[in-house]
Amino acid sequence: MTNKELVESLIYTKPEGLTSAVTHYCPGCTHGIAHRLLAEVIDEMGVREETIGIAPVGCAVFAYDYFNMDFAEAAHGRAPAMATGLKRVSPDKVVFTYQGDGDLASIGAGEILHAAGRGENITVIFINNAIYGMTGGQMAPTTLPGQRTTSTPLGRDVEMHGFPLRMCEILSQLDGAVYVVRRSLHNVANIRKAKKAIRQAFEVQRQGLGFSMVELLSSCPTNWGMSAAEALNWIEEHMLPAYPLGDYKVSPAISKHGGN
Repeated sequence: MTNKELVESLIYTKPEGLTSAVTHYCPGCTHGIAHRLLAEVIDEMGVREETIGIAPVGCAVFAYDYFNMDFAEAAHGRAPAMATGLKRVSPDKVVFTYQGDGDLASIGAGEILHAAGRGENITVIFINNAIYGMTGGQMAPTTLPGQRTTSTPLGRDVEMHGFPLRMCEILSQLDGAVYVVRRSLHNVANIRKAKKAIRQAFEVQRQGLGFSMVELLSSCPTNWGMSAAEALNWIEEHMLPAYPLGDYKVSPAISKHGGN
């Protein structure tokens, strides 16, 4: 094998944690990036056979078709409750939920709040694209002030619709939450940081320390009415000021893995 062939093999090898199924996601959607990061981390940790993922209701409803590991499907917003049950009856398993903003911060707001408050030893991957994706692009709890959606065609009016919910800021106040961070998927540098955060969140669970969540700012070109490139720029120009990246809760008990 030549050096060129070796490099290509290293770059393009599909993680064992992903199946060969073609995803249904729209062009430019960053769900695919999040999936790959998760699969890479799980492969690198060597825990694929011990991992159980929980798919949401939303754009990632078919995630169980794309991950080569055990998966369960939860009712809308109920992934934290299902994760709680699975982790408690099988504490040796690595359990994670994969949830969008409508699933986690709207119908599932009570579920995620109390799972974090109880300090459930689970990992949550929170995809925040500031809109309801699967059901037609309506306003979500994370929609920005002034942002146009199919249910707010003139833009989100905070006097009528209220302000966005910042879930990292909210959950980080709870004693049971030990690792709560926000990252983004809009460029290579931030994608690398996102992967490190996902790895750290799983390490927190393996250390038995409690609840961990990684929020990932993500794009939705179709419902935002933009090209893929424009959507990535929109994250940087509009979402980052509203949802600052950073570590919102990192318990001193955490043994860092690789840094963040």
